[in-house]
Amino acid sequence: MQRRKTSTVMLRDDTPPNIADDNDWVCESKSQLVAYLESGCKPPSFFRLGVEQERFIFQSSDYSPAVYDGPDTGIKALLKGMQEFGWRPAYEADQPIALYRRDTSITLEPGGQFEFSGAPLMDAHQIFDESQAYKDELGKLGERLGLSFLSLGHHPKHTQNELPMMPKQRYGIMGSYMSKKGTLGLDMMKSTCSIQVNMDFSSEVDMVKKYRVALALQPMVTALFANSPFAHGKPSGYLSYRSHIWQHTDNERCGGLPFVFEQGMGFERYTDYVLDVPMYFVLRNGKYIDARGLSFRDFLAGQLAVLPGQRPLLSDWANHLSTVFPNVRLKKHFEMRGADASGSSEHVAALSALWAGLLYDSESMDAAWEIAGTWTREELRILDIEVARHGLSASFRKGTVQDICLWMLDLSQQGLQRRNLKNQYGKDESYYLTPLREAAQKGRTFAEQLLLRYENEWHQDIDIAIHAMCRDTLI
Repeated sequence: MQRRKTSTVMLRDDTPPNIADDNDWVCESKSQLVAYLESGCKPPSFFRLGVEQERFIFQSSDYSPAVYDGPDTGIKALLKGMQEFGWRPAYEADQPIALYRRDTSITLEPGGQFEFSGAPLMDAHQIFDESQAYKDELGKLGERLGLSFLSLGHHPKHTQNELPMMPKQRYGIMGSYMSKKGTLGLDMMKSTCSIQVNMDFSSEVDMVKKYRVALALQPMVTALFANSPFAHGKPSGYLSYRSHIWQHTDNERCGGLPFVFEQGMGFERYTDYVLDVPMYFVLRNGKYIDARGLSFRDFLAGQLAVLPGQRPLLSDWANHLSTVFPNVRLKKHFEMRGADASGSSEHVAALSALWAGLLYDSESMDAAWEIAGTWTREELRILDIEVARHGLSASFRKGTVQDICLWMLDLSQQGLQRRNLKNQYGKDESYYLTPLREAAQKGRTFAEQLLLRYENEWHQDIDIAIHAMCRDTLI
């Protein structure tokens, strides 16, 4: 493997950690790509949790979507203002497009969604505290700039055509490609928000077991966190419209990955899958080269049409890995991608606690696989479709998803109690499962709670609803 320097976005002040770690090696064989994934293995004592949470941004005056470079305020002003809290900017074409602070970052999604990527932390208690501190910063700055924030799985009023596109080169390339794949790819880019949890694995065997459990249980998590019942200013007919959109985005890079459950699954098998996903771009000297639909296998052989004779850098592989969007994504860690966004720090902590109890405790993980391992790939495919519309009431075998979620919550609680990581008040992480258990016991998703308020408290007026939901996001 030859060493070679390249550049990504231009960073000012201190270069954030992990930006340049993987961008200076030329790859000459598939084994190097496999080794990149395998390098994520770490001892269980080093396992951490990290969350990513996305928010829509509105102008508080009329709740129109915030634009990047408004005449008085906007997303650019927000990026500048956040620097008061110690965030350092990253630029593309002299425009700020991201912020970094120690092990955390804030990046812009295509439609102006603000994505906060948290630090790798020990437990759900720290996740909760981190989320609260971030919300406090947004609240203070938003009030001064006249901006409001909303954490919901799908934009409740404006269509993707009415939302801005952020000034990032990669989004122009992706948007052009997405418009030709599936039917809702552009909606996915500009109109959706999620919360995600990142988790670790110790070995290839551990990775495979966790991947299978996580994929099998992902529809239940979608149901528990369903929080996107609105689209285009009215109820959409779905409880997780975001999940519905993902099912109509791009079948080559999204979904439940049936091969994960097959014999032979491992780092190499996942590498083969990603190699066969068509490319979007290659980044060279801060410029994105259009490589839509081209083959990374050709790139590895030095035969990429847009860069003839050149082989990929390890950063090219890392970038390509980030352009596949399955329900659970593998990098040097896992990304659990099934949950709609929520602005509640309790819900953010609940998602991290739920997965920690299921996957960071061997007894709970084994018990989960004993049941989930009997589910067929076809059952899971249908379940993905059903939970988007029906949530906890979706039928499954002789019962409902509600039944499975209650069982899953019990397993997670037992795992968290065995982890026995307590906060200053003596509570372990299972404390954060409370809102999930309440929803599961009542059989009423967060989305259905919003719909009740829409019918009664908000008088079927989406503008009143947006105002109230923005207020609730920062409480």
